[in-house]
Amino acid sequence: MYDKHSLLQQLWTLPFSDKEYWVIAGGAMVLHGFRLQTHDIDLGCSTFLADKLEQQGYVVSRYEDGTRKIQFSEHIEIFENWIEGKVEIMNGVPVVSVDGLIQMKKKLGRDKDLADIALIEKLRNR
Repeated sequence: MYDKHSLLQQLWTLPFSDKEYWVIAGGAMVLHGFRLQTHDIDLGCSTFLADKLEQQGYVVSRYEDGTRKIQFSEHIEIFENWIEGKVEIMNGVPVVSVDGLIQMKKKLGRDKDLADIALIEKLRNR
């Protein structure tokens, strides 16, 4: 489990340019303050970074649209070009905006994503 502090510690050690990746999903929920913890770290990345990681031998799977999912470590998955909305820098880390996070979760449409959207809306309107 990653709380905000341990999440940031992990993210600060990544060997990536902040122009090549961004935090999405549960990590973004934690960094925006909507959740206290996340089980893993999901990142979006540029095609440039995806190419680099594939060349370095990381495990890659492809989606029907040709984009890739890269297993960077036991707890970090990276999704090529998965982004909605804008990216903002928080604590020195690129993170999908709240509006982008909501859009991404709407597209996924799973029960847990819809619950996250409801939580975001509730906390955001306080």
